[in-house]
Amino acid sequence: MGKTKKAILYPNGENDVDFKMARRAESIFENHGWQTAICEYPRKPNLTDVEMLVTFGGDGTILHAARAAASSGVPILGINMGGKGFIAELESDDIGLIEKAAAGEYNIEARMMIDIEVLRDGKVINRDFALNDAVIKGDNKVVDMTVFADGQRITRFSGDGTIIATPTGSTAYSMSAGGPLVEPSAKNIIVTPICAHILEAKSYVLTAKREITVEIEYKKDNLAYLSVDGGNHIGILRGDIVKAYKSEKTTNLIHLSGKSFYHRISAKLRSKEN
Repeated sequence: MGKTKKAILYPNGENDVDFKMARRAESIFENHGWQTAICEYPRKPNLTDVEMLVTFGGDGTILHAARAAASSGVPILGINMGGKGFIAELESDDIGLIEKAAAGEYNIEARMMIDIEVLRDGKVINRDFALNDAVIKGDNKVVDMTVFADGQRITRFSGDGTIIATPTGSTAYSMSAGGPLVEPSAKNIIVTPICAHILEAKSYVLTAKREITVEIEYKKDNLAYLSVDGGNHIGILRGDIVKAYKSEKTTNLIHLSGKSFYHRISAKLRSKEN
């Protein structure tokens, strides 16, 4: 007799009220012989001996889950019950397709992540990693930034900040700031200025082999912060350096709807316009 598979169901109570959708999924998985457990967002799920993590919420719920799943390699199936849900595989109306996941009829796509370091006086004071992006932003004031790739300056500008995104994150804040849409399976790092005060400051799509360095300059009484995947703000002082580079970690996302990236992104952008 084979080992019983285990799935963790990860509902965001603000979206999946009373865990109604998670309970439906629980019934489907258990009918296929899976063992299930419900862990409510934002608690960190225990992924020991787990074959699948199923989220019920928006992309923020998936990003939170990815922080736990990246180290273990457990694949994530996202059910969108929030806003646009660019990362999620299924919409809430597609809940029936969970039958395919429970039957093992799915593919897994490894999504690139980036590691982030903050250096102060040459010492690393903070390390983190992101599936979507790292955002360096002034605190309601303009900051001066110089961006380097492998030590070579690529742009310098005054503005509201800079977004360093993965291909997955290209559909998030980077897109809203005028950055390009990049296939999520690609291996690139996207640098997008936020409201730059010079026309020459453009978005860059760089190979994932590059190490991105951002040097922050601003007046003494100005403040800036770093936010990784929408998480807590980290204060950035004048002279601090933020580095970003391709991580050894990946987020494994489950695909089973058969819809391409182009189909899904077009549908979501059309619905945003209507």
